[in-house]
Order: sequence, then C-alpha cells, then structure tokens
Amino acid sequence: MTFQNNRMVTLKEAISKAEIKKFVKFPFSLYKDSPFWVPPIINDELETFDKTKNPAFENADARFFLAYKNKEVAGRIVAIINKIEINQQNVKKMRFGWFDFINDTEVSEALLQKVGEIGLENNLEFMEGPVGFSNLDKVGVLIEGFNEMGTMITWYNHSYYQSHYERLGFAKEKEYMENRFPFSNADPKFFIKANELVKRRYGIKAVNFTKTKDVLPMTDKMFDLFNETYSSLSSFVPITDVQKSYFKKKYISFINPEYIKFILDKNDELIAFGIVMPSFSKALQLSKGKLFPFGIFHLLRAKKRSKDVLFYLIGVHPEYQNKGVTAVIFNEYYKTFSEKKIENCVRTPELEDNIAIKQIWKHFNPEIYKRRRTYRKDLQ
Repeated sequence: MTFQNNRMVTLKEAISKAEIKKFVKFPFSLYKDSPFWVPPIINDELETFDKTKNPAFENADARFFLAYKNKEVAGRIVAIINKIEINQQNVKKMRFGWFDFINDTEVSEALLQKVGEIGLENNLEFMEGPVGFSNLDKVGVLIEGFNEMGTMITWYNHSYYQSHYERLGFAKEKEYMENRFPFSNADPKFFIKANELVKRRYGIKAVNFTKTKDVLPMTDKMFDLFNETYSSLSSFVPITDVQKSYFKKKYISFINPEYIKFILDKNDELIAFGIVMPSFSKALQLSKGKLFPFGIFHLLRAKKRSKDVLFYLIGVHPEYQNKGVTAVIFNEYYKTFSEKKIENCVRTPELEDNIAIKQIWKHFNPEIYKRRRTYRKDLQ
C-alpha cells in the first residue's frame, strides 16, 4: 500500500517478505561509512518482524513503513500498538521504533505523521519512541556518545536525529544513561565481606553454571522474577509465558553459561539473578549482518575470547532489595571475570531517575559515556 505524503516523499507500507527485507537492510546503507554502527543479524531482524515467529504479536499490532525520496529508500519506521499497555494498564500510547532516516525533515516528518495518524485512528492519546515491543527490546535515540562503539542491544544513530524530533514538536519523555568502567575498578573490599554477611544472615546461596542445558530449566523462574523486579518502572510491560520461551531460545544460547548467576534462598527459590554477555560488537561488524559463511565464527570467537562484557540484566526480588544481595552477585562475577581476565565492563541503558541502580554501582566509579532519550508528542 502506497501513501503520497507530499510531492517529494512517498510512504509505502512494507508487507511482503521482500519489502520487510528492504526495511531491515536500509540501515546498512545509511550507516555504511560509520565505524561505530553495529549491524544486526539480518535473519534475526526478519524473525523479530515475523508475526508467525515473534510472540510479541500476540499482544501487539505493528505496521512497517518505508519512505521514498527520488525513488530511493530514505527512511523507515515501525508503528506499534501494545494491547497489554493500552487495555490492561490504561496507558493510551502509540509506540514507534526502528526509526531511521536521512537528514531530511520531509522524510522524518512524513514517517512520524503516519504513526500519529494510526494513533488517532485508535483513539490513543500520545506517541512515544523510539521503543520496541517490550522491555527487552532496544530503546531510545542516542543524543551523546556518537563516537563510541554501539552494542548488539542498543540502537545507534546519526547525530542529527535529535534535532529532527525537537523541530517536529516532540519533547523529552525519558532519558537513559549508559555507563562503563574498567574491571580494575571492581575493588573486592566493597563486596567480599558483605557477601559473607548477607549469605549468613538470609541463608542464601549462589548458583553458577558451566553448561547452557543446566540454565534452561530455571529460565522461566528468572523471567517471572524479572517481571516482579521491574514492574514498578515506567513503561514496563510484563513478559508473557509465550515470550519467555521465545527469549529463552533467542538469547540464552548466545550467553556464556558462566556469565549467568542465580541466587537462591534457603528453600531453593530464586530471589536474584545476573546476566552478562560478552561484547559482540566487533564480531557483528565483521559479520556484516550474516551468520554464514563466516559470521558465525566471528561470533563464536567473541563469545570465547572477548575481554569486554555487557551487564545485560540484574534482578532482585522486591523482598530482598536493599539487603546487600547484589554483593553476592558481584562476588561471583569478580571470581569469573578474574579468571577470564576481563578488562572492561559496560552497562545497558538505565533510566536517569533510577536512584537504586546508581547506588548499586557507586563503588565501581562508572563513567557515563552515552545518553539516549525517548521522545513524546500528544495526539489529542
């Protein structure tokens, strides 16, 4: 379906497999000269947008649009309606994500205008983005840190994106910080003693893994705990049972089992967890979006040899928060990282108003090296 927005920009809804593939591959041309952009695996992106494979579509609708200018693809956007968010949480939000465009306001305006139209058609009150389907998707437009390497779990974008949002009447909704620190900053005196005290006081214990097959039976409980841990954060949409199976298949095999830490109480119930990933950024750049014939070898090598790690998730049951349980988690990672000679630790985007997470990391002297935002615009 084609929509004529103005004399210069034409929107086309991507529906067929060929059109969706064109949608996925547009950033490869937009960022072809960037040494900092980290490409996704093309087949993974295609699966993310496949309504028969991604369980997010059980509770969400999505439409994909390409913008053309001078008969060339000039931008893309996904318009997302999350039914849980709207019907159960009563948040009348029109989501949008995977928003990329050349430095041309006619293009960005046409794409965002289309999302707004869909929002109005569905009686929604505002639009916010860039966001994904759920809290495990990428989030936020980069506003600082353009000369830093991207990661596999964040979007990278050109520096002109922010000005387009603001020129088109969007206002800051949420701000996220990305922090990093050298592993040498992890002084064990801040958690080794606390680790022993907390384990004795609450009768808890750490569980480590060496094989992925041993992790899998406990992942459903981990996602349940994730839902409990993060439910109080703004824009949180819980992970459904079907999504648990999907994320288990999609992510767990990518993660070294020794980088997954579980903390159990005296009844062997899961009360905390940590997930860390090796950095795949350079491997993904070498792979150029393809696993075969050589991409898989770059990824496997990074999984085994990367000296940089990415703290993906830490979750602590609400009853055990502020009781020092993170000292137990850090103690386990300290042993693992020392053995593997890890050099740098990077954290995923965290809300700037999340005071609790700042307290957890304060002894590591982290450096804020990137900032990103979501932007909002009222529809009614």
